[in-house]
Amino acid sequence: MIRILACFFVCWSLLACRNQQKPDVGRADTGSATDKWLVFEGADTASKHIVLISGDEEYRSEEALPQLAKILSERHGFKCTVLFAQDSLQPGIINANYGGNIFGLHTLGQADLMVLFTRFRALPDEQMQHIDNYLKNGKPVVGIRTATHAFNFDDATPSAYAHYSYNYKGDKTAWEGGFGRLVLGETWINHHGSHKHQSTRGMVAEGASSHPVTNGIEDGDVWGSTDVYGVRLPLPGDARPILLGRVMDRNGSFDENDLFYGMKPTDDRAAMVNDKGVALNDPMMPVAWVKSYQVPGGVAGKAFTSTVGSSSDLLTEGTRRLLVNGIFWALDMEVPARADVRLVGTYHPTKFEFRDDAYWKERQLRIADVK
Repeated sequence: MIRILACFFVCWSLLACRNQQKPDVGRADTGSATDKWLVFEGADTASKHIVLISGDEEYRSEEALPQLAKILSERHGFKCTVLFAQDSLQPGIINANYGGNIFGLHTLGQADLMVLFTRFRALPDEQMQHIDNYLKNGKPVVGIRTATHAFNFDDATPSAYAHYSYNYKGDKTAWEGGFGRLVLGETWINHHGSHKHQSTRGMVAEGASSHPVTNGIEDGDVWGSTDVYGVRLPLPGDARPILLGRVMDRNGSFDENDLFYGMKPTDDRAAMVNDKGVALNDPMMPVAWVKSYQVPGGVAGKAFTSTVGSSSDLLTEGTRRLLVNGIFWALDMEVPARADVRLVGTYHPTKFEFRDDAYWKERQLRIADVK
């Protein structure tokens, strides 16, 4: 009887664990026990699979994407895999400054959507091939903030995928401006607003109020202390602006130690010029848009881009809703009238900033600790 009860208890415990929606830590490509990425299981085996790729030095994508994945998994039933920048010799430890390795990109082979939030990465060819294959299959893409300049290959890092570089101007003319320009619609141009001094308030673009990505979003709902990026107008091809970024001056004083550098969502003064004397808000720059893409040799796909979306930007409900809506749209799914974007668990993002290599060496931030 004791053995029967013990077996019953073990089986019940295993079933209970399976029914809890807790993230599993991904295993290495080789099948070893090294923890290299996170997996948040979906509602069932038929759930759409989203692969979210972090890897930027400034805007804390290693904080933003796990929270976004938890919202997508727990609130909407998606299966989410989150990948991270790591020194290849220190697997399992996040190092946002390490631009040459992101384990787990092979999971794109089973993905229904790629969410990219990287900056100036120079990944090895065998990793880039997974991204290239994904794009040639015409699968949907969501790009966040620095994804417009996601890759950077130079003479020191020769690559068969050098045309993905943000500043590419080579023989493959279709790729001028790299991945950002061809797939998302723009590459890195400049800071249109004053960095750390002027924030972004999202305003619904003319004619976009009926677009499903704006469901549940009104003027001013989207806000970020990250400044507006400059883009060339009009955006290329069939790109359609969804939100325009009104550049806002800070009401209070600059504070280097504040999460938002002294800016607040309640700041109510539209900026006239930036720190270089450039006129702002006439016209306003798109900060979220949709478009189709087709890489040479591939089939057509669709892309959604938001240049708002740092880890601290995700504290704003409207910003989270914008990203979730864009993901539903990219997956050709009905966008909820007002998507549930409540934060999952504790979420205490840190301010956007560059951090030196010594910081990451000392921090020893394990992937298992960000789940």
